[in-house]
Amino acid sequence: MSLRIHDTREKRKLALEPLQPGKIGIYTCGVTVYDLCHVGHARKEVAFDVIVRHLRASGFDVRYVRNITDVDDKIIRRGQAEGRPALDVAREFEAAMAADMGALGVLPPDAEPRATENIAEVIDVIRRLEARGLAYAADGDVYYSVAGFPSYGSLSGQSPEDLKAGARVEIGESKRNPLDFALWKGAKPGEPAWESPWGPGRPGWHIECSAMAYRFLGEVFDLHGGGTDLIFPHHENEIAQSEGAFGVGTFARRWLHNGMVNFGGEKMSKSLGNIVTIRRVAETHDLEALRLLLIAVHYRSPVSFEIARDEQGRQQYPDLDEAEGRLEYFYRTLERIDQAGIPAGEADAGPVVAPADRTRVAFQEAMDDDFNTAAALGHLYESFVLANKLLDDPKAAAKDVRRRTLARLRADLLACGATLGIFQRLPSEFLLARRARLCVRRGIDPRAVEARIAERAAARAAKDFARADEIRHALRAESIELMDSATGTSWRVA
Repeated sequence: MSLRIHDTREKRKLALEPLQPGKIGIYTCGVTVYDLCHVGHARKEVAFDVIVRHLRASGFDVRYVRNITDVDDKIIRRGQAEGRPALDVAREFEAAMAADMGALGVLPPDAEPRATENIAEVIDVIRRLEARGLAYAADGDVYYSVAGFPSYGSLSGQSPEDLKAGARVEIGESKRNPLDFALWKGAKPGEPAWESPWGPGRPGWHIECSAMAYRFLGEVFDLHGGGTDLIFPHHENEIAQSEGAFGVGTFARRWLHNGMVNFGGEKMSKSLGNIVTIRRVAETHDLEALRLLLIAVHYRSPVSFEIARDEQGRQQYPDLDEAEGRLEYFYRTLERIDQAGIPAGEADAGPVVAPADRTRVAFQEAMDDDFNTAAALGHLYESFVLANKLLDDPKAAAKDVRRRTLARLRADLLACGATLGIFQRLPSEFLLARRARLCVRRGIDPRAVEARIAERAAARAAKDFARADEIRHALRAESIELMDSATGTSWRVA
């Protein structure tokens, strides 16, 4: 089956047909760097990280461009409030963003242009719009004339008349039409400014993306993405700018939009007081669990992120707890396969227990269906269940078939996990870190547990099995599960 994607503009699934065979150009709107990144940012970045990974795993030569908005009203206001230049604010939070995305396993884009380093390109696009009668200067600002672009509203499925009914002109604006939007903002005291044909000023928010997409991907490219909250007005305005400057049919050929993160049906926002930063999550959970939570639903669907409170009023994240529990199951299974001592070379051609023969095929089919990570994870889960069945029952299949199946499962699960950005660490690294976090959260002393395990081992050596069982049962009552093997006893927090 060919790779199919859901195009927001067409509102249906279409076969992905690259502009140049074998090559994909993709642009997504990056972060406005005025504060720490939150779970909503993680949603978008993980979604498109997986999309890019799958395109590359499918053999495409991908050029991924993600901009940085480093001049904006919010950045300026924070700089003024803190008594420092706006660009200092932008650089601080740009570095924080890079660190947070790296911790989430988000691969860096091929190009990450800053708005402030593409002023010449912004001016060029505005001049083109002026020449076509689609831009006008007013009191030091420059506005886009929406009335001159008849297809405005095609992405969001709204007519200009309907949009105009809900629009308004803010105080201090000199628009001709309530739908018109700023391309260039005249300089104000204490704000960053650059010289332009209309006087000193700075870019409007929407124009930077048209300018940087043109510079780094050309007049026409394959895919443009972002969150559903950007469909209108941001992406609608980008289309108007780019097609207005370069002609109808230019700019992005297809549009992809990820769903939002919801808290009890609410969108995350500062006004609602439900912002959870990536760093706040990392204080209590493995960020790979956040990644798993975000890809456990289709990228176009909303993600549930419940916030609860414990007896002391501290925030708890039940959905993340569940995701980290699933991740523990996955890593523990991979550790068990490793401990079985089966060389990777045994994953050769030959009969295997079903559905191990279809792990990669089923995964590819799900991902080729509009990057359906939810379905893809479902297929991987079936493979993990099969692996545990074979590990629990050595007689579940002929010896050579069993060993070959386990070797094949390990290789395929790791390969599929690479596309999703999960399962890529040593199992012990994840499992020990999770155990340590749970001990802190539940007030468990690891040294005391190890001492009890040593006491139990001594009892077993003395053939005092009643005492050994007593210790096991006592630890189980404290949510400590013991796991005996040929190499000794390990433990986990249940």
